[in-house]
Amino acid sequence: MLALRANIRSLLSRNLLRRLYLNPTCFRNVSTVHLDPAIRGFAAALLKKQPCFSMHPKDVHVLSEPQQFHQQLLDMVHRARRRIFISSLYIGHADTRLIDTLHETLRNNAGLNVYLHLDLNRSTRPESSSTAQVLLPLLRDHPNRVHVSLFRSPKLRGLMAKLVPPRFNEGWGTWHAKIYGVDDEVMISGANLNRSYYTNRQDRYIHFTAQPTLAQYCFSFLESMSTCSYRLLPTTSAIPNEGYHIEWPDPNTHPHNIESKAEKALTKLQASFMSSTTTQHDPPDTAPSEVLVFPIIQAGQFNIREEEQCLSILFNHLAMHGTSASFNPTMDLTSGYFGLYKPYQDLILRSSIDCRIIAASPMANGFYGSRGLSGRIPDGYTLLEQRFIKAVNAARRNWSVDGGKGIRLNEWAREGWTYHAKGIWLSPTPDSAPILSLFGSTNLNSRSSHLDTELSFVMMTSSDILRRRLQEEVQALRQWVVPWKGQERRVPWTTKVIAGIVGGML
Repeated sequence: MLALRANIRSLLSRNLLRRLYLNPTCFRNVSTVHLDPAIRGFAAALLKKQPCFSMHPKDVHVLSEPQQFHQQLLDMVHRARRRIFISSLYIGHADTRLIDTLHETLRNNAGLNVYLHLDLNRSTRPESSSTAQVLLPLLRDHPNRVHVSLFRSPKLRGLMAKLVPPRFNEGWGTWHAKIYGVDDEVMISGANLNRSYYTNRQDRYIHFTAQPTLAQYCFSFLESMSTCSYRLLPTTSAIPNEGYHIEWPDPNTHPHNIESKAEKALTKLQASFMSSTTTQHDPPDTAPSEVLVFPIIQAGQFNIREEEQCLSILFNHLAMHGTSASFNPTMDLTSGYFGLYKPYQDLILRSSIDCRIIAASPMANGFYGSRGLSGRIPDGYTLLEQRFIKAVNAARRNWSVDGGKGIRLNEWAREGWTYHAKGIWLSPTPDSAPILSLFGSTNLNSRSSHLDTELSFVMMTSSDILRRRLQEEVQALRQWVVPWKGQERRVPWTTKVIAGIVGGML
């Protein structure tokens, strides 16, 4: 099986190189001259540190509704011919349409391979409807063409790994990257694969078409981390209530000690794609691309902190650029689990940039109404929001209603819906369309920075069309916001104690 997988990867790599050779624009020089002057220096700085993919705005599609996300995913799987590569926290047991579509596409395309990368703890909960059980028919019907990797955070180990109940072991870190790709197209989101994410759980969804290098980057990211993950396999003998087993692929590395190996794998990945990007600030004979996309990895447990470095560079460049009549920047920021990582909070508080923040209202929090300790999570986020507003007041960055200045916190509340969107939009003025957006899996909180493995993207554009789409995206989210009411909410003292113990896990 290992030899077969190696042959498949080799064939995919050869086919990709052949397509890239026939399409040399995939390796074209990257220009920053078309960007707004306020972010031109930031783009040039990122080009020295991160891989970059340039593209035409017609190949970037901004979706807004869960139903669009679901249908686009099914359509992509239907038209796949060579590979399907999916990364998510888990696949819900009710997601029968996706599983059925994968079955159908595999039957109709003998050369197709499916690669799934999921979180081990979330996917193997001791219940008959676990993700692992859902995937068993696929693995049995296509044992050499369906490859499932299950990542387990090394943070939970030893005695604690034995004591922590399955429902809470995710607190020590998860596989959090959300990638939905087939062939040469890829959709980046924060959404998981479950019924609520297709119906009434709001997220963000950016779909890229005709992008062989970006798609290959995402595939290579998953391939690199598969060497640090278990493999899900069907059992060869009947085991009651199971039917599957997990296999560790590396006899030379203990699964609880993968930090060094993962850091090297991710560092090598970034370096390999950096080498295919050259910087050109003033191209003499080529029209500049209107969209630049930079992948940003944040995996604090592996000492990979690109997101932190990226945001620090952004705020530094904005501070150096200053403000003017044509540049009075406004940042829109959102997280379904709002509890800004302290360094990010400091960047915002010390900046002169006006910032409009959307957090989930308690009822829009995905844990609202949960049983046991999970039901306290919305109150935990209310506590974090209260502390944030206290820091805003201390920094004298309170929102001015008359002038539209400072930092404003709103909460997202739509009856019957929950909120899971996350990201940043930067606009030159309060009324203009964004020139930059950060999107992907990060919640911009302490957990994302230290515990989870995140993949996000910074996109910069000069395209009026794409800027308008991004503006419509953030406006669609803001139509459901109401004034933050957290100051009126009483957080039980027991929740405060729990938050003090596990605050970094929120």
